[in-house]
Amino acid sequence: MVDHELEREQRYVRGLYARLDALKLEAEEQLDAIRLLDVGGNHQGRSERDTFARIYEDRIVQLREVDERLAFGRLELEASVDGESPLRYIGRIGLRDADLQPILLDWRVPQASAFYQATAANPLGARARRHLVSKGRALVRIEDEIFDMSLLDSDTSELQGEGALLAALSAERTGRMSDIVATIQAEQDRIIRSELRGVLVVQGGPGTGKTAVALHRAAYLLYSHRERLASSGVLIVGPSRSFLQYIEAVLPSLGETGVVLSSVGQLFPGVDAAIEDSPSVARLKGERGMAALIARAVRSRQRVPGAPQELDVNGDRLTLDPQLVSNAMHRARETGKSYNEARVVFVKNALGALSREWLQQLKSNGNSMDESDLPMLREDLRSSEDVRVALNTAWLPLSPEKLVRDLYARPQWLAELTPDWSDEQRALLRRGRDAEFTISDIPLLDEAAEHLGEYDVVDAAEKREQKQQRKRDIENAERAIQNMDVKGMVNAKDLADNFAEFADRGTTAERASSDRSWTYGHVVVDEAQELSAMQWRLLLRRGPLRSFTIVGDIAQAASAAASSSWRVALEPLLGDSAEGDRWRLEELTVNYRTPSQIASAAESMAIAHGLPVTPSRAVRESEWPIAVLTDAVEAVRRDRALGIGGTLAVIVGEQAIGSLGERLRAEFGDAVGLGSRGLTSEIALITPQDAKGLEFDSVVVVDPAAIVASSERGAGALYVAMTRATQRLYLIADGDLPAGI
Repeated sequence: MVDHELEREQRYVRGLYARLDALKLEAEEQLDAIRLLDVGGNHQGRSERDTFARIYEDRIVQLREVDERLAFGRLELEASVDGESPLRYIGRIGLRDADLQPILLDWRVPQASAFYQATAANPLGARARRHLVSKGRALVRIEDEIFDMSLLDSDTSELQGEGALLAALSAERTGRMSDIVATIQAEQDRIIRSELRGVLVVQGGPGTGKTAVALHRAAYLLYSHRERLASSGVLIVGPSRSFLQYIEAVLPSLGETGVVLSSVGQLFPGVDAAIEDSPSVARLKGERGMAALIARAVRSRQRVPGAPQELDVNGDRLTLDPQLVSNAMHRARETGKSYNEARVVFVKNALGALSREWLQQLKSNGNSMDESDLPMLREDLRSSEDVRVALNTAWLPLSPEKLVRDLYARPQWLAELTPDWSDEQRALLRRGRDAEFTISDIPLLDEAAEHLGEYDVVDAAEKREQKQQRKRDIENAERAIQNMDVKGMVNAKDLADNFAEFADRGTTAERASSDRSWTYGHVVVDEAQELSAMQWRLLLRRGPLRSFTIVGDIAQAASAAASSSWRVALEPLLGDSAEGDRWRLEELTVNYRTPSQIASAAESMAIAHGLPVTPSRAVRESEWPIAVLTDAVEAVRRDRALGIGGTLAVIVGEQAIGSLGERLRAEFGDAVGLGSRGLTSEIALITPQDAKGLEFDSVVVVDPAAIVASSERGAGALYVAMTRATQRLYLIADGDLPAGI
């Protein structure tokens, strides 16, 4: 019976793929026809041809990307009165047959919601739910959940299984997060589909599916609010490169392209920071007061000379009076422009005033000159080495990178800016100019950029021209839509993006990730409990609409700059509104991933160390008890001897990772991978920070007591490490285990 049902479903799925292939062929033929159009030398015609060619190209790419796991579910509904089929198939996109009848529902449409929300207690009109498990285009298994008990009396009773979710959780991990859209449960689905307004905080313990909720909410919002989000995109911020590597395939597999995946260390274009500061340095750099320090640092780079300066200009001696510099600065500041843009105004005013003084000096010396000679004199002043040095000394053009490096490398200047700091605090920031930027530096660079503005003023002028051109392109697009009689098929903004002469061929995500001033329609933050006040300020600039989905677990906070509560964490984002109703909290309470014996031990340890644990109910138990050993190599050897395979992580504190790596490689060779690059290795050797958001079949936690003692947030780091295991957990300790275990 099972084989018969599998073959029946396979036939239906083959029909879906046949329709998918037909649509791809149709789009390819339409693309070929568009490319062959002869539009002559008419610019408008070429623009329209190229635009519609791009539309067909995008359609072909979308149809190709959904080939894997095209259909993943089926609902059997109560019989309808109009004879409509009670079977409703759910997939990654919607498909209609040649008669325009729906044969596959997109998972995000309201009619598909019962696939995620139906339960035996509240079936929502569904009698049964079937999960279709495939590999490539072939179905390999079906899993049924029965809501209508009368079905158990029929021949289909043999098809009932344990359900796709528990089967997936019991299966081995591949090292990357699989596309689990078919296994989202009602608790998660409610959050994914919640309205797009304000700040939504999703709190949940390990294994409750927070990351799945964050990713699928991003895809759902892009689908449901396409008009608002398609052009601005969605930003997803993860805690580390390891995390991004782990999830990178999920959203593209859902066919969404307007998503930027980034760690905090990658949020400033041109800088890719991966180095962590020491806890004390990270804590200082993360404090909100650093914003005021950066502002003072920028202001202090405008200096009026203390005495008149003698300047040589083409053999003439001129005097640059401090009052002239001060007046030019005052006029520049009155414009309200950013530092570098205001500097252009300063230089213009200073050169203007100095050229007039030079003119009077020349006339006093008997030269026959008048006001018409001022432009020539200004150019001579502009090219003078003495004048350039004097004006640059008063107001130097600055990049964010130079400002922050100077702040760290010039202790006397830092002392002038921080009269209330101790010498110990200043010493925390001291380092050479050639030191690499750290993750904690990224918000400071962004803060500096906010005050400094465009470093290259010519580039800024080009951007202003691009904005004007964009406006003209939209007007042309509106006329093109009328001429082509395709109103409703495409909007003017999308069409303007594709005009041949001015098109930016990058996706929304590509354009957004390279532009610091880009503002996103929605921001999703995973492991948000780790963020500092300065990092929240950075994210607010990326999402000024304050449309956020914030996902995390306060109990898992391990960074030195982390907050102790969501109210405290959200203050930089919402200000006093963090106390009010500007944000709402949803909690995930079912642990789908962590075996109950591991979840219980981890929660007991966390509670013993005063962590604010969100209670959750583990729904599965592993057959392996927690093992306590004295040697990590022996633990890995024992796990491999089981012959089960799967992923294995050895989690150890930063200080011991080098020596342990040597021992593991001596025993297991190339099977051992280090850090984020080693996630696809058979044995991954990582720190608790690297492990955030990840999961492995087996986890070996080395010296739990040392992890707890490593920092004031050490208990949170151990909580993270222990809860990465989906099957087996080994604790390596020579002495006593931390309290609660």
